[in-house]
Amino acid sequence: MVARRTPFRIGVNKSNFLLLAAILIICFSGFSSLVTKSYAHFGHLAHYNTGGAGLGKYYVNQQLDPEYTPPNLPTKISFSIQDNMNGNDVRNVLTMVEIYSVSTGERISVYPWTKQTIGDFDIYYSFPSVGLYEIVLSIADGVDSSHVNLYGVDPPRTILSSNFNCGCDRAVFNVSVSHNFGNIFNLAVFGGIISAIVVFGAVLLFTYRKRISSRGSSIYPNLKRDEVIKYSILLLAVSSGIVHLAVFSEHGGLRIEYSIFLLAAGASQIAYSMLYILLTIASESTPDKDRDFAKSYYRKSVIVNLFGLIGSAILLGLYTYSVTLPPPLSPNNVPEDVDVGGILDKALELALVIGIVYLLKTEKAKLRSQFVNAL
Repeated sequence: MVARRTPFRIGVNKSNFLLLAAILIICFSGFSSLVTKSYAHFGHLAHYNTGGAGLGKYYVNQQLDPEYTPPNLPTKISFSIQDNMNGNDVRNVLTMVEIYSVSTGERISVYPWTKQTIGDFDIYYSFPSVGLYEIVLSIADGVDSSHVNLYGVDPPRTILSSNFNCGCDRAVFNVSVSHNFGNIFNLAVFGGIISAIVVFGAVLLFTYRKRISSRGSSIYPNLKRDEVIKYSILLLAVSSGIVHLAVFSEHGGLRIEYSIFLLAAGASQIAYSMLYILLTIASESTPDKDRDFAKSYYRKSVIVNLFGLIGSAILLGLYTYSVTLPPPLSPNNVPEDVDVGGILDKALELALVIGIVYLLKTEKAKLRSQFVNAL
C-alpha cells in the first residue's frame, strides 16, 4: 500500500515536527535560565545618544532623556555604573562629570566629585546649541577618597580620557543635539514597518487576484470569502510580530530577558502565520483528498491555530498585567509605561485572537462539509 500524502509529508512528518518543537522549547528554557543578570538598569533603553564602556572593574552605561535631544531643553543625563563581571549594582563610588563642546574643544560644564551611594544616578543639563558634545565620566573608588578633591573639580584636559594626577578611570561618551532627527528616525522606522506589512498584503492581494482569474484550475480554485478572511487574519499575525521585533530593544534597559522574550514572541507570531500558509498551500496542491486526508489536515490546523491563540492570549494577559502591576523580574518595581507601540500591538493581537477563534470554527465547518459531500 502506498502511503497517502498529507501536508506535512511534503516537508516534515508529525513526529519530526513535534521533536523539533520540543528541542526549541528546551533550548530556549535553558538559555533563559542562564541569563539571570540585568546588564542595564534604565527604565527605558534608548536607541540614540546612548553608550557603554568598561572601566577597570566597572562597566558604565550612559544615555540621554529625551534621547533625540534638542538644544535649550533640560535634559536628563543618566549613568549606570555596574560590576563589570555580573552587572550588579555598585555603591559608594566617587564620580565627576564634565561636558565638552566638540566644535570648540572647550569644557562648558562640570559637576564636581561626588560620592554616589548607588551607581545609578542622573544629572541635568541644557545643551546650548545644535552640535556634537562629549560627556566625560570620571570614577574613583569611594573607599579611599584621599586621591580626589571631594566636591572639587579637576582642571580641563586636551586628552579627555587622561587620568594623569587623578588616580581615577575616565570614559568619554559622544552625544548629538539636533532639532528634527528624532522625527526623521521615527518616520523611517514606522515607514519600514508599514512597508513590510503593505508588501505582505500586496503579495496576498496578488495571490487572490491570480486565483480569482484561474477559474476551473485545480491548482488555483476560486477563492472564497472565508479564505480571504483567513489570509487577512494571518496578515494580522505577521503585523503583530513585526511590531514586537521593532520594539524589543527598548525593553533591554530593564532586563535583557524582556528583549529575548519579545524577540521570541515576534518570531513565534510570524512563524504561526507562515506555518498556516504552508499548511494551506500544501493542502490545496494535493489532489488525492479524502476523509483521512481531511481529518489529518483538520488536526494539524487545530494544532497550529491553538499555538497562535494561546500565545496571543498570553501576550495580551502579560501586557495587561505589566501596565497595571510591576512585571516579573522588574528591577525598579513599577508598571511599564503605556506607549503607542504597545497599544498598536495589543490592538492587533486582540483582533488576531478573535480571528483565530473564527478560523477554528470555519475549519471545523469545512471538515463537516467535506464529510457530507463524501457521502
